[in-house]
Amino acid sequence: MQENIASTKANLVAAQAALEFSKKGFELLDKKKNVLIKNMITFLERAKEIQQKIRSIFKEAYETLIVANITLGINEVYEVARSIPQTTEFSILTYSLMGVEIPKIKYEKHEIIPYYSFYHTNTALDLALQKFQQVKYLLYDLAEIEDSVYRLAIEIKKNQKRTNELKNVQIPKYEALVKFISEDLEEKEREDFFRLKVLKRKKIYHLSIANTKALPSREIN
Repeated sequence: MQENIASTKANLVAAQAALEFSKKGFELLDKKKNVLIKNMITFLERAKEIQQKIRSIFKEAYETLIVANITLGINEVYEVARSIPQTTEFSILTYSLMGVEIPKIKYEKHEIIPYYSFYHTNTALDLALQKFQQVKYLLYDLAEIEDSVYRLAIEIKKNQKRTNELKNVQIPKYEALVKFISEDLEEKEREDFFRLKVLKRKKIYHLSIANTKALPSREIN
């Protein structure tokens, strides 16, 4: 690469500008990486808390469901479950975090509307329904966070690849190019200085000879 680039001041300025741009790009990408990692850690901590809540509430919901199955019968509980409509109470929005589209699940918590007759059910089924509804809302939050972590992880990986390329390829390449052109220009300047110095000496020498010849010869008495 260096052999194909002429050692001129214009190319030196261009190489120095490219080097400075690469260094600034590296700094910005490094800062972006730190912000992304910090946010991903925050999401992971929230995910851990929600997972613990889900395990706890789901355990309670499952235990109450077992009681409902025993007291009401599995077929009766199954028919009640079939009467519950499919969930459509949420919408998915997005917002930008350092250029990464992060999902935001928007929903409103509602009071439980009975989908069955109280005559054929009991409090165990009511409690199970309440617990599973709590789990549903927690799953919304968990899905939002897990997808955010996934997207951040992909962006961090891409960011790291670009950072490594700048650090290990681009910056060393332009540093070597600046060094090569600078040294070559300095060498040329030294050669030009030496050449001018030699020419100046030759000029002085020729002038001195010319002046000597121009002097009148003394007459011999």
